[in-house]
Amino acid sequence: MKKIRAGLVFSALTTALLGACATPAMDPMASADLQPRSGSAVSGKVTFAESNGRLRVDAQVAGLTPGEHGFHIHEVGDCSATDASSAKGHFNPTGKAHGHHAGSEHHGGDMPNLVANAAGEAHFSAEIDGLSLSGMTGVIGRSVVIHADPDDYKSQPAGNSGKRIACGVIVAQ
Repeated sequence: MKKIRAGLVFSALTTALLGACATPAMDPMASADLQPRSGSAVSGKVTFAESNGRLRVDAQVAGLTPGEHGFHIHEVGDCSATDASSAKGHFNPTGKAHGHHAGSEHHGGDMPNLVANAAGEAHFSAEIDGLSLSGMTGVIGRSVVIHADPDDYKSQPAGNSGKRIACGVIVAQ
């Protein structure tokens, strides 16, 4: 009986220790499936999760032209227009001017440009300050938009990043 009990205790302790050492995968808390707009062939998925007081954004995108593309959170979760104009402007909960995502003056929805490789694929991963999943700075129920051209981070009101070539509504998981 003591051997069985000792074996069970050892097994339970081993399981607990191994479980404590494992790094759990960060499950997305929200996501957006990108749909082509403005006659493009762009597709992909963007996931969102809160991490250390920041919003973690991960994207896998295909069908882009090689180079940089504006990448923003837009204020309305509506991608029904063929040119994604139904998503309205950049999400701007603090009422600031458009600017570089790392500067003090920028829209909440201003993010780094996506960079597509020669095959037209972009892989993006960043933690964004000033956004969350819900609340005043929340992205759930909004949209994520990819533009044809790079964001210049200075032109008003949206960085001169060209037509909207992909759009996805951000939904909770």
